Amino acid sequence: MTAPRLSNKTDRICSVTIEGFRSLKNIQNLVLPPLTVLIGANGAGKSTLIRFFEMLSWMLRTKSLQEFVLRHGGGDDQFFMGARVTPIIRAEVCTELDDMGFKYGFELDYLPAKDSVLIRGEHWHREQNAFPVSAVTSHFGGASLESLLPEVDDSGAQALCRFFSRCVTYQFHDTSPLANIHKRWDVTESFRLRSDGGNLAAVLLDLRNTDGKRYELIVKQVSRVLPAFKDFVLEEEAGKVLLRWEGRQSDKVFGSHLTSDGSLRLFCLLTLLNLPPERLPNVMFFDEPELGLHPHAMTLVAEMFKRLSKKRQIFIATQSPYLVDCFELENIIVASANHGETVLRNLPRKHYQRWLDEEYQLSDIWLQQATGGVAWLGDTLPVQREDAAEAGRGA
Repeated sequence: MTAPRLSNKTDRICSVTIEGFRSLKNIQNLVLPPLTVLIGANGAGKSTLIRFFEMLSWMLRTKSLQEFVLRHGGGDDQFFMGARVTPIIRAEVCTELDDMGFKYGFELDYLPAKDSVLIRGEHWHREQNAFPVSAVTSHFGGASLESLLPEVDDSGAQALCRFFSRCVTYQFHDTSPLANIHKRWDVTESFRLRSDGGNLAAVLLDLRNTDGKRYELIVKQVSRVLPAFKDFVLEEEAGKVLLRWEGRQSDKVFGSHLTSDGSLRLFCLLTLLNLPPERLPNVMFFDEPELGLHPHAMTLVAEMFKRLSKKRQIFIATQSPYLVDCFELENIIVASANHGETVLRNLPRKHYQRWLDEEYQLSDIWLQQATGGVAWLGDTLPVQREDAAEAGRGA
């Protein structure tokens, strides 16, 4: 497998405009920092932004937009309040790749005969940041079932396709008896960790054999959170390996079926976040990574997210106040629901600096919003901290 190019500067998504995709009725030029933490209540729509980028990855990686739509409820479900209310989805994504600015945009129409979608048109734009006069813009396509960008004979267009094809959403939620993580896995599938963590044993075995220091670091970090943990037991048999581990109190070897859900997710997260950059995707999405984790583990994982975000762009959707407190105000994007529409906003520091100066945590401000104390969104005046605090205490 060819390793992706390493760069001193992180290739990243800079901003996005989305109109009409699911609950994202009207998102205009939303700025996305290298480490983006999406917070909000249940049903606020914070994960919808992740689904949008998943769709984009399907479009440009394998030309499988139709399969994505089929797997996610059909065409009508992709439009805000349905295609009768919102007949067109429009989107434009701005990226920075190799000191070049790129934009890619498209429009989706509803295809009622198949309950699917039709791409009405696409465009892409490229300009060198230091020489904007060299900009190139191209409009193409129309009435196609799949994106035509992968077929454009231009190095810039191909760079965009490669970039978005390496965007991966990680969800280690499935630890049921039939989950992939419990299965024997081919030892050759060990370069990258799968999005569900299924090949964790193969990845760990490869690290133990080829990068002992990195493997030992993972074992040490797991032991910090799980003191009873001693080491993984990884034995190749007929070209396959099973996830097992041993404890400190006895010689008993534990299989993954005897391991708690939270511990399995911790194994996956710590392994993934310790992989070298060339074994990671360009952009990494995590949907509620805090599930099943002890607060001490959350702190460790958050620090690893911050370190890795210097080399890879990271998106996290969470509703954990403890995890939110591990990050900075500039990392936060708040999701709120307004009559079925998801509103996504960055937080201006000048509106919340008084809170932060008085050592309030981000979660303090966020949770008091739920009691009517603080309006996170659309503030035009500085937050009145005293009134909000009183409201929070009186609730």
